[in-house]
Amino acid sequence: MCEFCTKHGDGQVWYKNAKNFSGDLVSDLRRRGYIERFVKDTIQEGFVTLGRLEALVQKKGALPDRVRVGMQEKARQEHFGQVLPMEEIRELVRKAETVVRMPCACRWAMGKGEVRACYGISIGPEQWYRHIDMSSFGPLPDEGLESVDREEAIRQMEHLEEHGAVHTIWTMMTPFIGAICNCTLDDCLAMRTLSGIKVETMARAEFVAAVDEEQCIGCGQCAAQCQFKAIGEREDSGSHYAVIDAHACYGCGLCRNSCPAGAIALICR
Repeated sequence: MCEFCTKHGDGQVWYKNAKNFSGDLVSDLRRRGYIERFVKDTIQEGFVTLGRLEALVQKKGALPDRVRVGMQEKARQEHFGQVLPMEEIRELVRKAETVVRMPCACRWAMGKGEVRACYGISIGPEQWYRHIDMSSFGPLPDEGLESVDREEAIRQMEHLEEHGAVHTIWTMMTPFIGAICNCTLDDCLAMRTLSGIKVETMARAEFVAAVDEEQCIGCGQCAAQCQFKAIGEREDSGSHYAVIDAHACYGCGLCRNSCPAGAIALICR
């Protein structure tokens, strides 16, 4: 189990612990203030900071350890994510009482307009997303909070996965979990932070991809699909096989979708 499971899981996987979705957590005034300022303070200012740090990395080669560790610790306390494969997303969404589809703040901050690929979920009666200041997005129909039923939300996220989206869940002041994001390396602040400056603001899934070499045909399609650069290859007697770096793998499952031979599966990390 991951660090968050130990701290917030009560003996189980942390995102399956009902306490981490509770209205008691949402009622915390500090959390409400954070949620209200989230789009501006966390996302918009986050991209500004990322650009400045990417320039520093290009100049120095790497971030100072104290900066990297400080950023990771701040993320763990405030807005931290974890990759989930689609099976886990389905289970989580089906427990929700309400689901809303929201504009992706990352894409908006990058000037890509209104793309509704993020979902606010509420398991209790308190709907945390009602506290977000949506004014940064300008006037939007339904105030930017489009209600969808659970099965329709799942179908939409499956469609996003078909187009390369990685599913992640996010805390709004840890350990409260409120959002599911469906994003790509080109659009996601957290994924760009990981690839650009090597700061981990999201955790690997509880699963990791594994290759069945008896079925692998060495086509390389899985490596082309992987956004975490976790897949290489090895040659044996003229045959080529996919090789997965378990540490680099975030367990999103996109590689198995692209495998024409069905040679990749997700197993417990």
